Amino acid sequence: MKILAIETSCDETAIAFVEATGGLKAPQFTILGNLVTSQIALHRPFGGVVPNIAKREHLKNLPILFEEIQKIIGRKKPDILAVTVGPGLEPALWTGVGFAKEVRKKYFPKAEFLGVNHMEGHLYSFLLAKASKGKKNKSPSFKTPRVNSFFPAIAVVVSGGHTILLKVDSLEKWKRLGETRDDAVGEAFDKVARMLELPYPGGPEIEKHAKLGNAAAIPFPRPLMHSSDYDFSFSGLKTSVLYYMRDHKDANKDDVAASFQAAAVETLAKKAERAVRQFGAQSILLSGGVAANTALREALTLKAKETGAAFFAPSFEYNTDNAAMIAVAAYMSHLRKKNRRIIAQANISL
Repeated sequence: MKILAIETSCDETAIAFVEATGGLKAPQFTILGNLVTSQIALHRPFGGVVPNIAKREHLKNLPILFEEIQKIIGRKKPDILAVTVGPGLEPALWTGVGFAKEVRKKYFPKAEFLGVNHMEGHLYSFLLAKASKGKKNKSPSFKTPRVNSFFPAIAVVVSGGHTILLKVDSLEKWKRLGETRDDAVGEAFDKVARMLELPYPGGPEIEKHAKLGNAAAIPFPRPLMHSSDYDFSFSGLKTSVLYYMRDHKDANKDDVAASFQAAAVETLAKKAERAVRQFGAQSILLSGGVAANTALREALTLKAKETGAAFFAPSFEYNTDNAAMIAVAAYMSHLRKKNRRIIAQANISL
């Protein structure tokens, strides 16, 4: 099954063309094209994403990327045309939805038209964790062996807007165990980066400075780490950094970054570990933009080893927003006979 996917939920414009086979028991994906145009340089002066600028750039970039993907796929036509409908910035989402409708009407009127939940894209991106190169072409191919052996799994979905812990029973069924009560962990990284006068996006900058600092230098709190539930709270941690910076004008930037990152990562890893033990999970699944953080990957890899669980995270290029993961989620939606209204839905949940 061939899938053309469009993603414009925030500040990356992305189009991908993916071939999917194997069904729910042994899904396999070959990515023939995965194009992403970043807007980071445009939003950096503002310290965050400006919705109207994002919309303007999506409108400019979508026709260019579509022309490029057509050159890659040649005469191939998609069986499914998928577009992200939410969650995300509403002006940005509408540009993708509108463009997808135009493309379907003009080029692929017979294609199944699916609206995709962006967070399901992140959740399913663990299926892009194992890559191999085919001998006859250079398209990355992802084959997931023994899918049923992954479950039950604990999924840690972390991004700039979301921090969610899920118990995943199968590719069709999951239950939310907990989520952030205030700031998402990615949002906390960005805000702390601004306190340290680091450029946007803050996550990679915090990680870069953390590698140079002492993670034990400052005993920042681990909010809710020992609570009986699986919720998170990163607002208090962020405020602790603010007060520390206020009271220590000569603070070592690298130590602050390292100590903050250690607190955030330990909180996520401890809760994931407890969930694995409580529910007898067979694996830990990490996804979302913050999944690119090396310290978090290493911490969850260690927790998986300690609990006897497997650990899966997508290849780094599939952590941040991209259309390949939207194609994967579209394939799953097709198999599950699920669809979402093809309108911008800025606040839909996972």
